Amino acid sequence: MYFSILIAFTLLSATHAASIVSQSRSYPLTSRSLKPTTNLTISNKVIAPDGFSRSTTLAGGTFPGPLIQANKGDHFAINVVNKLDDSSMYKSTSVHWHGLFQNGTNHADGVSFVTQCPIAQNGSFLHSFDVPNQAGTYWYHSHYSTQQCDGLRGPLVIYDPHDPLSYLYDVDDETTVITIADWYHIMAPVLRHMIGVSANSTLINGLGRYTGGPRSELAVVNVEYGKRYRLRLIGMSCDPSFNFTIDGHNLTVIEADGLLTEPLLVDSLQIFPGQRYSVVLTANKPVNNYWIRALPSTVNSTFIGGLNSAILRYKGAPAADPATIHTNSTMPMLETNLHPLINPGAPGIPEYGMADINLNLVVNNTGGLFYINGVNYKPPTVPVLLQILSGAQDATDLMPSGGVIVLEANKVVELTMVTNGYGAPHPIHLHGHAFDVVQSGGTGTFNYLNPVRRDVVSSGAQGQQMVIRWVTDNSGPWFLHCHIDWHLDAGFAIVMAESPSETRQHMKGVSTSWANLCPIYDALTPSQLGAVDSYEQAANITTLLLPNY
Repeated sequence: MYFSILIAFTLLSATHAASIVSQSRSYPLTSRSLKPTTNLTISNKVIAPDGFSRSTTLAGGTFPGPLIQANKGDHFAINVVNKLDDSSMYKSTSVHWHGLFQNGTNHADGVSFVTQCPIAQNGSFLHSFDVPNQAGTYWYHSHYSTQQCDGLRGPLVIYDPHDPLSYLYDVDDETTVITIADWYHIMAPVLRHMIGVSANSTLINGLGRYTGGPRSELAVVNVEYGKRYRLRLIGMSCDPSFNFTIDGHNLTVIEADGLLTEPLLVDSLQIFPGQRYSVVLTANKPVNNYWIRALPSTVNSTFIGGLNSAILRYKGAPAADPATIHTNSTMPMLETNLHPLINPGAPGIPEYGMADINLNLVVNNTGGLFYINGVNYKPPTVPVLLQILSGAQDATDLMPSGGVIVLEANKVVELTMVTNGYGAPHPIHLHGHAFDVVQSGGTGTFNYLNPVRRDVVSSGAQGQQMVIRWVTDNSGPWFLHCHIDWHLDAGFAIVMAESPSETRQHMKGVSTSWANLCPIYDALTPSQLGAVDSYEQAANITTLLLPNY
């Protein structure tokens, strides 16, 4: 971003920094993984993942939240239980299952004010849905304002017992899931008012260090010489992208956002917020410790002192920080080199502008707020899905005004986006679908033959064009937005309402508890919502503020 607020709390750091003896720790996902039928309790807890103690909003009491593991075809029944009680942060919540199509269960998508009202304090909501045709690497996170930036983020993996690429790897389990997240020392309800926010640290599998902080623990990924590992990389960032490398090792990409790709050998990957990749690492180097690096796109990022790093540790290597050297990438992953393994090819006539529905979205920024085709998205007071189920069918009837595009059923949509103003590149995510990236941001060529298929794509740099295609085969309102949480919160979003007249008959299993969410939430007082004085706190830190809304 052009504006950067350096958030430095030297005195606070000295006061609150945790004293951590060991310098590395294996990620204990095994003991806290969940099945697809489970309770997921959302609560507040003080943690110090980078050595700085702060209150957080967590799923299952940990950061990241517990790994949810399932097999292809499993039914999900996840009961989100709200036990939030810290008034300095939001006390309502909602949880989105990122990358799962929710075909027929739009009401379970977990998006506040699009598919549901938030879950109030001491309430709960059962997300019941099927995932019949998806397997891969996903994640879950809060979709209520900027709450995920306070810690409500976790991995979700659906395993395929008949994975056609299983011959490429030996190990694929909870020990090979790698989450990459930014972390903030100021609470998100305060940060959301500021223009130009920078994270304090990078957490890999929930551990990291910050500039000027203690030598706190770093995560360890353990491997054994001669084995091949499917590493599932999850970009859980609220803002920066990360350039991911492992010293001395090449990686073979085999999945992007839950969809298998033709194997592609690389030595580095840029991972945008919301994106996921599976890469195969062959442990064929001398037994030793090697740096795992995730360099954020934040200005002046560095690896000095173990910042933005974790450790790859071969069996038999000492418990010590690596001494390996970072080298320049010679085989960076290019999105245009990724191709679907199964059923490649974009839908419709393979020519630009020849889809059934051709959308052109131009994004601008004024005073820190984002506008799509001149409209700054503000969440409606009544969720879009509830509006549709109550009889609203046309874009002119649906709120927010100008923030909903109605699409006919079973049509090929081609969406072109050009982003102006600061903050690019933007990670663009569409709910309810994967799409074909027929033109990646920053490239001058189109590919309708075998473009990468995914659910988060970079918009490209300022003024560049990005083009995607999908088929409207999933009736309901689906959110399209920038996955930088601060940008989404500042209005970078729009709703794609697919065939509203068919949504009611397309829906399965809408419960009374879903209908009850709104009257309960609407009755909450400001103190019951939480974060009452967040704008005043932000104004005490900086004068670069967004409008107070």
